[in-house]
Amino acid sequence: MMPVPLLTKDQINRLPERAREVVEYRKSGLSLNHIQGCPLGCAYCIRHTYGLWDENQPRALMTDAAAVDELVNHRYFQPHVTPIQLFNRATEPFLPKVRPHTFAVLEDLDARELTNHVLVISRHQMKPYDIERLNQLRHVKVTLLFTYSGIDNPKIEPYPSQVAADSLKLMSAPELRKYRTVLYWRPLVPGLNDTDEHLDAAHSLSKHADATVFTGLFYRDQIAAYYKANGIPEPYEDTARRKIVPETLERRVLDAFSGSSALFRKTSCAVSYAHGLPDYNGHYGIRELCDICPLSQLEVCAGAHRVPAREDIHQIARVLPEADRLRVVDITERAAVVTGLAVEQPRYFLQHALGFQVHDARHPHHANRHGRADIGWKDKTSS
Repeated sequence: MMPVPLLTKDQINRLPERAREVVEYRKSGLSLNHIQGCPLGCAYCIRHTYGLWDENQPRALMTDAAAVDELVNHRYFQPHVTPIQLFNRATEPFLPKVRPHTFAVLEDLDARELTNHVLVISRHQMKPYDIERLNQLRHVKVTLLFTYSGIDNPKIEPYPSQVAADSLKLMSAPELRKYRTVLYWRPLVPGLNDTDEHLDAAHSLSKHADATVFTGLFYRDQIAAYYKANGIPEPYEDTARRKIVPETLERRVLDAFSGSSALFRKTSCAVSYAHGLPDYNGHYGIRELCDICPLSQLEVCAGAHRVPAREDIHQIARVLPEADRLRVVDITERAAVVTGLAVEQPRYFLQHALGFQVHDARHPHHANRHGRADIGWKDKTSS
């Protein structure tokens, strides 16, 4: 019996098109989302952009076994290489009804002896028995990323951040554990949760985690519309396709964490560091990203850094029909710049296969901007 009700075929067909896509490539991994619906009500949730905001109760599009089969047989999946994200766009993985599905997927992947990274992002209450069950996994590299913002406005975040803080402390406490923990400090928004007290609280909490990553707000059109409709103060005048972290806010974060040895700007950097591995997104070429990294991690990433040849990129892209118009515009120590990809997903596939940054010429990365939105930054120089 499934803890979460299983939708009928007709019900699935009535879902928005993107909601029907159970496996989708996102920047930090191939994302599995066969459970959809969440009651936590975070105003900035990415569910707004998938037409799923009104789905408050978790529902399943297929069984866990069928979902894992679809994941591992997907054209983008590479055993032992592709990072996986579990329930990261449509539900909370440790809701009481969703938790059995989360463990079922993890245990299925582990039984296949896959060693891929598996990222599980949560802000819910963890239990002591979760430690024992996670420690039984032998192969997959599990990272628990605890979303914590310190926002106390119930219109924006009805479910208190303190729960995530307590869960991070609980899950980080055992000296011997196979999984890793990350303080996912987000979304940072100027004027909302960036006082000195907020920064100090996050710094204290970070001491419990294996690593900390900080990031800003995905402020898309759908989220902005929700803010306006519900009388929530709008944090920015414009929306953006990338996360917004203004330059002055980043500077204050770095100052507050000046004594920290495990603060990162990118999720993949924090996850990789926590497992003692090179960054699977290949950020090492973007040198200004690494200026806050521990020296030990810089050595690990430097040892794995390989600049691909054009032939390498085309060879990997050959397996993807949607990359048949791919053209490599430039390759530097920083990144390969490509054109001809209609959507983002094949670019992520190439990036993870190569362990090297792949950028789309249509969306240039600016030096020192760290792949973020231009909002709040003065220098517009391209990298």
